[in-house]
Amino acid sequence: MAVAREDRRWGSAVVMTIYLMFLLLPIYWLVNMSFKTNAEITGAFSLWPTDPTLRNYRVILTDPSWYMGYVNSLTYVVMNTAISLAVALPAAYAFSRYRFLGDRHLFFWLLSNRMAPPAVFALPFFQLYSAVGLFDTHIAVALAHCLFNVPLAVWILEGFMSGVPREIDETAYIDGYSFPEFFVRIFTPLIASGIGVAAFFCFMFSWVELLLSRTLTSVNAKPIAATMTRTVSASGLDWGVLAAAGVLTIVPGALVIWFVRNYIAKGFALGRV
Repeated sequence: MAVAREDRRWGSAVVMTIYLMFLLLPIYWLVNMSFKTNAEITGAFSLWPTDPTLRNYRVILTDPSWYMGYVNSLTYVVMNTAISLAVALPAAYAFSRYRFLGDRHLFFWLLSNRMAPPAVFALPFFQLYSAVGLFDTHIAVALAHCLFNVPLAVWILEGFMSGVPREIDETAYIDGYSFPEFFVRIFTPLIASGIGVAAFFCFMFSWVELLLSRTLTSVNAKPIAATMTRTVSASGLDWGVLAAAGVLTIVPGALVIWFVRNYIAKGFALGRV
């Protein structure tokens, strides 16, 4: 029995190692390419740079057309995350605590917006924002992404809020708390894990979305994902710069995961994720 258990443990370790290598290989290869020249990338196959260079990162960090793409993306993503949570918190509380006519149908309709592809809403948003003067602004992209992130945040937060006993609300009212005081000082800390999970998914979905952010911007609010598509020139595709941009694009997501990792772990264990 002991030998069989040890064999299973080693087998699990081997499978996990192979799985992790499979997941990390594309990331390693992207980092590997970011330190190579275009000639080396398109030349002989190599597992690591034979002549490492920082030229690709230097181009991105010194060219405003490149680094402003990251600034623009971070700006509208942070705005969208804040707006989505501000709207989703009271909406999720209403769905979790009250019953009203058509509440389940309204809840399903919110989720159906998340199921629709962004291409469906690209033209309506473009015409609307062009008419009201919001085209090529950060708030335009942030509001457009709310169409998908608010239903997702409401769905996640409603699951967490439904897990909080209603007696806590009643006790707070008996103790003299107003609703804003109760919601901010008592209720919000109880669902901190849910807020962290919702913020993480809002950030991620807004960060990786390309179609709407590219359609609704041109110069002033152009995201990095759209900027990365312009690396083709008369001399060909600039593989090194594109790889370096890809590495830097991964960094914000990795940082968000690091800061909310505890909330995400609790969220997957307790909430509707």
